[in-house]
Amino acid sequence: MERGHLGRREFVALIGGAAGASPLAARAQSTAKPVIGFLSIRSAADSARLVAAFATGLEEAGFSNGKDVLVDYQFAEGRLERLPSLAAELVRKPVAVLVTAGGSNSAVVAKAATSTIPIVFVIGGDPVALGLATSLSRPGGNATGMTMITGDLASKRLGLLRQLVPKATTFAALTNPSTPEGQAQAADMRAAAQALGLRLHLLEASDESGIDNAFDALVRHKVDAFLLGSDPVFDVHRDRIISLVAAAGVPAIYQFRDFAIAGGLMSYDPDISDAYRQAGRYAGRVLKGAKPADLPIQQPAKFQFVINLKTAKTLGLDVPQTLLAHADEVID
Repeated sequence: MERGHLGRREFVALIGGAAGASPLAARAQSTAKPVIGFLSIRSAADSARLVAAFATGLEEAGFSNGKDVLVDYQFAEGRLERLPSLAAELVRKPVAVLVTAGGSNSAVVAKAATSTIPIVFVIGGDPVALGLATSLSRPGGNATGMTMITGDLASKRLGLLRQLVPKATTFAALTNPSTPEGQAQAADMRAAAQALGLRLHLLEASDESGIDNAFDALVRHKVDAFLLGSDPVFDVHRDRIISLVAAAGVPAIYQFRDFAIAGGLMSYDPDISDAYRQAGRYAGRVLKGAKPADLPIQQPAKFQFVINLKTAKTLGLDVPQTLLAHADEVID
């Protein structure tokens, strides 16, 4: 089945001259081309599908990377501490627009690095609470973009998981305490579990070793099911997390479709690809003269629920027809 990822050759071609060995040389060849800085907490490898969506949006706005504009891609590879230096580097160049992706931390760091360069963000938190904008309808400053509000989906995901395993009473959830989204999700998951009368073990991790330690705790607690919080660090370590969940043998629901496609049991998420496409369109509008202060912050209009029946069979689970009927995609 199509996994939704670009091949290595296609991805290298996509981010080509902007993130290659000599972006300055490329820029020197055509100084008339504006430069877009693209800063992400995630890794290049796990962002290929999203970068392609961003490029599509940019083309819809009339700009093609390498032809009309140069995109300088910078990835923190899941290491939050790298963000300030990467943002500072892009601001120094300088870039005409700074696109931040992969979560709120990159947007907050970019906002701290510049008050003049336009910023277009893709985040999962509340941009007003984070100080990125004064309101959703009129951001008012130098930043606008898309908020995926993924931190508000904890109760929905918990409810879907409980429908699959109605006799489960003890759950575990993994969040990242180092991100605004992770902090909000921990509170949301605790409240959702309490409302349903369920016992919830909240686990935390902000890097690969923390993820391994969290799953050691998950096994010790002997939980019935598992929820993965929305976090870019978890996206970077997607394959590792899916492997650890499989080894634990517990039903799980994940933050994005990519997890279900890669072998996870279920996912429920907003359309993240469309958010990146919209970010590309917004970046193009800014290049044409639009001000971030006047561009309303967008929110997702569509959510998708995916079930992987192969994984369900491996776990010995019978997926209720009522749950299958609500699925937007079923992987056989």
